[in-house]
Amino acid sequence: MARIPPPVATVRAAVRAAVTGLRGPALVACSGGADSLALAAAAAFVAPRAGVPVGLVTVDHGLQEGSAERAAAVADWARSAGFDPVEVATVSVAGRPGGPEAAAREARYEALSSVAERTGAAAVLLGHTRDDQAETVLLALARGAGPRGVAGMPYRRGLFVRPLLDVARADTRKACAALGLATWEDPHNTDDAYARSRVRADALPALVAALGPAVIANLARTASLVAADVAYLDALAGEALASARSAEGLSVAVLHALPAAIRGRVLHAWALELGAPGAALSHRHVAALDALITGWHGQGRTALPGGIAVARRAGDLVPTDL
Repeated sequence: MARIPPPVATVRAAVRAAVTGLRGPALVACSGGADSLALAAAAAFVAPRAGVPVGLVTVDHGLQEGSAERAAAVADWARSAGFDPVEVATVSVAGRPGGPEAAAREARYEALSSVAERTGAAAVLLGHTRDDQAETVLLALARGAGPRGVAGMPYRRGLFVRPLLDVARADTRKACAALGLATWEDPHNTDDAYARSRVRADALPALVAALGPAVIANLARTASLVAADVAYLDALAGEALASARSAEGLSVAVLHALPAAIRGRVLHAWALELGAPGAALSHRHVAALDALITGWHGQGRTALPGGIAVARRAGDLVPTDL
């Protein structure tokens, strides 16, 4: 019996752990890059043996010349590999808020969610690797994003599952080479107009050179450890938010008695409830809300993104007109 190349075995083991026990079919999101192609090849091998039907969707963002042909080639390969269904989702990025990366990501996840709903998928498998997680942590630290940002990408959120978060990018490339799979290199990954590309090309290699190759795994491990703490604190904050509710809004007295780490989460969650868009809601907005509690000196309303305002009135924080 031929020996399975170790990188192929590593990717298959990660995918097996993700699909075992799924109550319904899985969908693989595949761009044709090494990470998602290695994921797809592993899913094609593992999922049927685990009794899990598996399909594939590739998203054409229309941002590069030849993107439609690339998507069609991925779909052709997927059909030959036994995926069913196989779909090409064509999306429009133009006119969406945020930068091009954020707009493309939003469009991609909308398309994947739509295909998953229509096909009854129990999970959508994404090809993010340990290296992607390390890059995410560095970017979060650079933005001052706090624990939620340092927690990085979750292994699972809703339908979306990232089986390869503990697999090195080098292993996905080696797995594709061992299986004779031709991979596509996204030019955005080497375009220094994008912060992630600069981190990938310069910042992370510099850290590896200075601190050793273990720094990538250590950054990813940090994300996992912080994510566990964030989940626990968020659960406590959910209970605290319920206890702080008043007829008009939130009780200042109850909020004031909370630890700062919990109070900040409560205020953040409440601002989202009021309709503040998450992408625009920042630390300074939450700090301004907190000042209505801990630094009260009669100040007026605090403005939040989305045309929302909050004021302190008769012992409560209450939403008000701008």
